[in-house]
Amino acid sequence: MILLVIRYTLVLFFGVSILSACQAQQPKPIDLPKKSDGQTLLWQVTGKDVKKATYLYGTFHLMCKQDVMFSESAKKALAASDALYLEMDMDDPATTMGGLFLMNMKEGKTLRDLYTEGEFARLESFFKDSLMIPLTMFKRTKPMFLIAMLYPKFMPCKQVSGVEEGLMKLAKQNKQEVYGLETIQFQSSVFDSIPYSVQAKELLKSIDSLNTYRQYFDTMVTVYKQQRLDELAKQMNDPEFGMAEQQDILLDQRNKNWVEQLRKLMKEKSLFVGVGAGHLPGAMGLIELLRKAGYTVEPLRN
Repeated sequence: MILLVIRYTLVLFFGVSILSACQAQQPKPIDLPKKSDGQTLLWQVTGKDVKKATYLYGTFHLMCKQDVMFSESAKKALAASDALYLEMDMDDPATTMGGLFLMNMKEGKTLRDLYTEGEFARLESFFKDSLMIPLTMFKRTKPMFLIAMLYPKFMPCKQVSGVEEGLMKLAKQNKQEVYGLETIQFQSSVFDSIPYSVQAKELLKSIDSLNTYRQYFDTMVTVYKQQRLDELAKQMNDPEFGMAEQQDILLDQRNKNWVEQLRKLMKEKSLFVGVGAGHLPGAMGLIELLRKAGYTVEPLRN
């Protein structure tokens, strides 16, 4: 469980290679039905210097396993693409193992340095009584990683998974390669750019308001399943639960970097790009940034 959570933590808040010889035959272009209102997780990118259509798909990094499912349109779009791109290459075991080495805070910082004696005692008690894990195992761990360990507590199920895991399974069936838009080192640096004191405050707040956060998480999953991207963006920017003041680090700058990568990649091949749904909407979301860069981005029925 810990490894699974770490795996998805690395893409929660938030590579160009030649395809291998085992790739499936070149697919024919497909004609998927458009959707007028834009309330969808699946988007098509065409125009400019795009050789074949590329697809954007909004994911949810950790949810109940039974809630992870894909429409026929999404499956066809993935099958018609040359490769699957995720935020990170989660198909590479080195990503998970690398995460284990990059969990710790820099400069020898420990959790005790971030809390008063009373606060640390509350944190220690929670990990022992609720998570059944001694906090001593994570005394130098970045608080953001520990926040992600709480996510299973928010879910009304025992089996958790992620949309990325489902996409990777489909890609494997299609004999498609999986790549990442970011490295494990970069995503770790994102955590380091948010002050540890801010992370520590959010961790304690999550523990003290577990039931409230559970309701918030349930609302997020519902909005995601309804494919209401604009509402999802509002939920993520809720000052009560999110980290709106860190949006430039967690979303905006990363979106800009991805668009620059996609502009080069889309000249050569068709991509199926699965990234957190929160990266799609808004003025600084991938949809608008790609449109501003001269591409046609259209919603598809999903």
